[in-house]
Order: sequence, then C-alpha cells, then structure tokens
Amino acid sequence: MELKSLNNKLKILTPLIATSFALVSCSQEKAPDANIDQAEQHVEVSKTVPAFWPVVANPIQADRSTEKRVQEILQSMTIEQKIAQMIQPEIRSITPEDMRKYGFGSYLNGGGSFPNQKKQSSISDWIDFAEQMYLASIDASMDGSTIPTMWGTDAVHGHNNVIGATLFPHNIGLGAANNPRLIEQIAQATATEVMVTGIDWIFAPTVAVVRDDRWGRTYEGYSEDPEIVKAYSAAIVRGLQGQGNQFLGDDKVIATVKHFLGDGGTEKGDDQGNNIASEEALYKVHAQGYIGGLTSGAQTVMASFNSWHGKKNHGSYYLLTQVLKDRMGFDGFIVGDWNGHGQVKGCSNESCSQSINAGLDMFMAPTDSWKPLYYNTLAQAKSGEIPMSRIDDAVSRILRVKVRAGLFDKPSPAKRLLSGKTELIGHPDHRAIARQAVRESLVLLKNKNNLLPLPQNKNILIAGDAADNIGKQSGGWTITWQGTGNTNNDFPGATSILDGIKNKLADSDANIEFSPQGNYQTKPDVAIVVFGEEPYAEGNGDLDNLEYQRGNKRDLALLKKLKRDNIPVIAIFISGRPMWVNPELNASDAFVAAWLPGTEGQGIADVIFRKRNGEVDFDFTGKLSFSWPNSPIQTTVNRYDTQYNPLLPYGFGLSYSDTNIIADNLDEEIETLNSDLIALNLFNAPWRPAIVNESDVELITSNNFSGTSIKYQTIDRDTQEDARRIEFTGDARVMFEIQDNFVFDLRGYADANAALSFDIRRNHAEELPLYLSMRCEQECNPAIDLSNLLKTAERKAWQTVQIALACFSNKGATMDKIIAPFVLSTNKPQIVEIAKLEITTTKSKNVIECR
Repeated sequence: MELKSLNNKLKILTPLIATSFALVSCSQEKAPDANIDQAEQHVEVSKTVPAFWPVVANPIQADRSTEKRVQEILQSMTIEQKIAQMIQPEIRSITPEDMRKYGFGSYLNGGGSFPNQKKQSSISDWIDFAEQMYLASIDASMDGSTIPTMWGTDAVHGHNNVIGATLFPHNIGLGAANNPRLIEQIAQATATEVMVTGIDWIFAPTVAVVRDDRWGRTYEGYSEDPEIVKAYSAAIVRGLQGQGNQFLGDDKVIATVKHFLGDGGTEKGDDQGNNIASEEALYKVHAQGYIGGLTSGAQTVMASFNSWHGKKNHGSYYLLTQVLKDRMGFDGFIVGDWNGHGQVKGCSNESCSQSINAGLDMFMAPTDSWKPLYYNTLAQAKSGEIPMSRIDDAVSRILRVKVRAGLFDKPSPAKRLLSGKTELIGHPDHRAIARQAVRESLVLLKNKNNLLPLPQNKNILIAGDAADNIGKQSGGWTITWQGTGNTNNDFPGATSILDGIKNKLADSDANIEFSPQGNYQTKPDVAIVVFGEEPYAEGNGDLDNLEYQRGNKRDLALLKKLKRDNIPVIAIFISGRPMWVNPELNASDAFVAAWLPGTEGQGIADVIFRKRNGEVDFDFTGKLSFSWPNSPIQTTVNRYDTQYNPLLPYGFGLSYSDTNIIADNLDEEIETLNSDLIALNLFNAPWRPAIVNESDVELITSNNFSGTSIKYQTIDRDTQEDARRIEFTGDARVMFEIQDNFVFDLRGYADANAALSFDIRRNHAEELPLYLSMRCEQECNPAIDLSNLLKTAERKAWQTVQIALACFSNKGATMDKIIAPFVLSTNKPQIVEIAKLEITTTKSKNVIECR
C-alpha cells in the first residue's frame, strides 16, 4: 500500500509556470484504450494452469456454521450494501457520516495519515476514530446495514504510524537474522500494539523476493532468495493472526500477504513496473511467500501494482482468480493497492469493472475517487457488466473474513480487550524483542586487525549524521510515509545509536565525544562513524545504480579525514539495500551493515563492545540475505545466477572468531553506464500523460481528452496510436507533461551523455513560442524555447529534435529526482504532434549539446 502525494500540491509548479515563457537560450502507458476487448471488459478467456502451481493446505477450512452465516447476511443485503462492502476509502477522504450513509466494508489510513490529521495523535484519538467509524457502520438508521466495518493500516515494521510504538528493523535486516521464531515474536508484539488502537487489520507481511536492488522497496523484502521469504511469511502470519484456538483472538489482527505477484522482479527494479519472468520462475521465486503465508491461514492478499508481461496484476483474471483462488484454494479476499485498479487498461480511479471481473474483491480507493467509483461499480453491477455472481463472490469472501475475525460478535473497538492499554505501546518486552532483532540483523563485513569488539576503556569519537537520528535509522514507513520530517522527539522511549553507546558505557572508563562532522578536542583512540541512506519509501527510493552518495561523497570525506589523522574507524552503515561502497570500505577498519534497525539503537552497542571484564557479550550472527555488489551497475546479482560474482556472496557475514577476508584496496574504479543503455520510451508505462495547472495534476486516462485549456488524443503516424496530438488554447497556466508516480533517477543517462529525443510537427505556419521543460521533486526550471529549433520546418512536416540531458541539468534540473522528463507549455494557441518520444544514448549528429 502506498500514499501518493502530488509534490505537496505542486508547490514547485508555480515558479515554473510563471517563468517558463521567458526565452531561454540553449547554446547550442500508452494511454489506456477506451475500446477494450469484450473478453477483457468482462472476464478473460481461461487458460490452463500448469501443474507446478500447488493446492495450498489452508489450516483455516470453511466450516458449515461460518458459511451459513455468510449466506444469511449476503441474502439480506441490497446491491448498494454489497458494493459498499467492496469499497475501501482513506480516513482523509471520508467522515463517520459517509460511513453511516454508505456502510463501507473497510477503510484505511495510509502512511503519514492520522486521526484528525494530527501527527501527534494520542492513543485515545486513534480509538475514538475507530469507535466512531464502527458505530456509524452498524447504524441501521440510514440503509439498514449492520455489518461492522474494519480498519486497515500499514504496520510494516511495528505500528509505525503511532507515536511511541516499538519499531522493529525493516525486513531486509530481519532477513539477515534468519530467525523465523524471532519473526513470529515480532508479529505478536506488533499485533498487540495495533489492537491497543482499535485497529483490526494490517497490510503485512510484504513477501517480495527482490531481484534488482535498485528497487526503492528493496528493504521491504527479506531476501533475494525465496528460502527465507517462505519461512518468514508463515511465521509472521502465525504471529499476527494466531493459530488453533487463538486464531484471530482478542489480541490478534488480520494479516495481508502482499503484493501479488512478482513486485520484486520488475525490470530494472522499477517500482510498479513490468515483471517478465517465466511462469515457472514466477512460481519458484516470487510465489513462495504466498505458499508460506497461506499455509498459516492468511485471510487477505493484496494485489500488486506491477505488471506481468505487460498486463497489470490488478486486472489479471489468470493470476487473481485462476491461480490464487481456484488452484491455490485461497478463500479469503483480495484487496487492491492504492488506486491500483486505475492503472488497468481501460480503467480509471473512478471506474474499473475489469478489476472486479478479474478477481479483485475490494477496491482500495483512498482519494475522493471513492464516490464515483462506488456509483460506477453499482451501475456496472446493475447493468450486468459485472455479473452478480462475481459481486456475491467478492462480498461473501469479505464477510467470511469478518465472521472468522469475530467482528460481528466482538464489542466495539473502544471496549475490546486491549483497547486503550497505552502501557503496551512501546512496552519494554516489545522493545527487548526489537533490540534482539537489531543484534541479530547486524552483518560484519570487515574487521581489520580484530578492531571489534571494542573494550570499554577507550577514548571514543562518535561521528556521522545518523549517529543521533532515530528517524534516519528507522527509514521509510516511519510515522510519515517517506520517513522524513521527523525528529528524535517524535520517538518517545526510543534509543538512537549514540544513546545506545552512551548507555552501554555509562559505568565504564570510556570517554565519549560526539561530533557529526568528526571534530574532536582530544584525539580519540577509535572513531565510530554512523552514516547511510536518507529515508525513502516505494518508488521515491528507485535508483539507476547502486553507488553510495554518487556525486557527493561527504561521508567518504569524513572517513578519510579520520584516517588521515591515524584514527581507526568503525563504519556503521545504515541502508535499505546493499550498495557499492568500496571507497568507504577501504577507508574503514571495521564495517557493519546495520540496515534500518528501527527504534532500538541500543542493539548495536550490545554487539560492538565487550563487557567490562573483557568477555564478548554478543557476537555477530547476521548473514547477508542479499548478495553485495562488486560494482555500481551490478544491480541484479542473485544467488544461483549462472554467472555469480558478487563482492560478497549471499550468506556472508563475519563473526569475532573469523579471520577477516575483506582486503584493503578494493577496486574503486567506477563502471559508467554507456551507450548500451536501453532507451526509455516515454509513451510506455510507467510514464503517463497528464495536464498540470497551478494547483493540481490531472492524469489523462483515455485516448481522447478534452479539457478547457488542452485537448489530447492518440493518433496514427507509422503504426496504430504511435503518436500524440496536443491542442493548446494558449492558457499560460496549463502544461502538458509525461510523468511518473515517483521521482525517476536519470543520472545514468546523463552520465552517458544521453538526449531527450522526439519527432514533432506543428500545424501552423507562424513561429509561435513553445517551451520544453522537466519537472523535478524540488523546484527546478530548466525551460528551453523550441521555437528557434523548429522555425526551419515546413508546416505539418515532421522534424526530429534531440536535446542533451545536460541542457536541462545545466539549468537546474536534478537528474536523480525527475518526476516529469517531458513538459510542454505555450502562451499561444497551437496544435503540436509528438512521436518517438524517448531518452536515448543513440544520438544524431544534430543533437543540441549544452556542455
């Protein structure tokens, strides 16, 4: 699940729009098809499911009393009530009055969303909101519905939206621990803290098997290999939901195995991208987490944003119905991801019969689109576009889970067993489990001259900007969606890595000096430098290669500064993935991959220091569950690859009894991306057309769009719909762009001297201004006037234009944070046609260079 923001309501656009009409010298998914096939509009033609897909032994079998109750409820429902069960809005877009009127089956809070929209919401605020929504859902005064709603939340490393909760290491660190029993304890603790706030359902575990570490969600995966993922999925579902007589008891929550299917295997690690694995590989690699989760009785599965061989999973009848439900025997319900249905061919956020017919049971409709989606789905059900049998199946599945979870019999959220027991939020027992998880997740990559473990009688310098930063050590999905904007004050009861060291050495003879910049008054015996990636989530973390701090080696400079002073250096590396850090490894005497440890920084100090008597308290036990790259562009190195040559292999990890095998002077030569780069076709997914004004972005979801300021349509040039026509009215406040959901890293293309290339023609003779720009995450204004470049072209003649990316970066575009690589605007009425829009290293001799 995700939380999409439109650049803080496009705060960066106003200056761009205001200045984009100044003459700037440059020194020299395919849109969804409205006419979808009849088979796709209703149900795909069934295919034969290969025998390697198993029937999963589900411990939670359908029983007669449950099914009888489900059918009794279903038969009493109106069609309006049924459709409402299939809609899941977000708390920022609905009120208790909406719940009372419609009777939604569920609702959610996205990352960074809180009751009353207060980040510092108290536990009573969470419970009060749960109580209001529950009571509204069973209020029969409006539509006669008495079906309790349920609240879903992203508790992906603890109850991470709640101030004061215990935050466990992210999944990548837990994978390094390789301890399923510990994972089950983490899940149990998480379930407890979630139940304190009156919430019934969490969107975890993520069971993606990550194959390309450029993916911004790599840290949400336990491993590059399904071995650990399968065992962990079973364990975490047991811990969240319970088993046997404890199944979905008063201290348990409904689990969600996600994202079905293949999200960790997209090309180039592109979030929401395309997985082209064979079906057998899809099963053997990417489906194993679902085998594990379903064998423990997981009640819900979340569909994935990604495509498989070009077809969006939210619209795949084959995967959702034939494979998951029919063959594997899943009898719970499938929930969508954040407006994921809107990405299906022929769909929008407001209408998507294709997803329901494919097997989706519940739309996640987090924005104001929930209302038109409700009414459109209702109309489609009444017309037969969605068969009533499909509606009844979806609602039966939702009701089945609610009956199994006891929602019809439990008291209201405020009156449940654990509700309001604030002492359980961040409970010492939970923090102890998290601290153990930190210890077991640490992987020792280098230990020259057995520098570690440290005695407790040294002069120690603590440096690095992550040493006293709980938000940074916790990563994304931490209070806010991206994990940014937090301070240590937002984590009551938590321990930074610095505080953990101070606590460990409180009664020792050690002397501690702290300076993020590495300054000191007394020369230290040793320096501990804590540094690493800034927090990110989902596609905002996508990279184009794995070089750490590319273009700004400030942490390396700090390490080298200390080395020049002949100070032994221990590096504690905070990251959500393996990264190419050869220079940093060479500049360190000891190097610890600490991943994203969460709120219990004390766990690091437990391992790196000896006891006062000199004995070792805790040794390093963590082993790499991801292979470590030997170059910045070795992004898809995975265990069992035919040619497998990582810097450090899967399963590597030193202990104190090992002889260090990482030599100094590792190769620091950087292999640069070159002309072998595949061209980015900006007419293909994930790129999509949009209209941008001063305050909003409106996605174009059909092949023909007519707005007040712009008209858009796909046209044929050489092949069917291979070009786009944009008609501007001359409203200077409006722009046309090709954009993605997330920031895109174009540095590899810029380094390879790539160009933005397109064919263009204009249907007018006079020379009119036309401005080309890019849109960045932060404010940027790299506007280029195309009129001089196009003036030699005859009217209605196609002309190829290639502009080096340097033209845009020289004017302030941040190439690692591009949201829209192609933005057109004008203050004069005109018609422009565009074809062959791509970013390519294959350039013509007439390319415009801006070096």
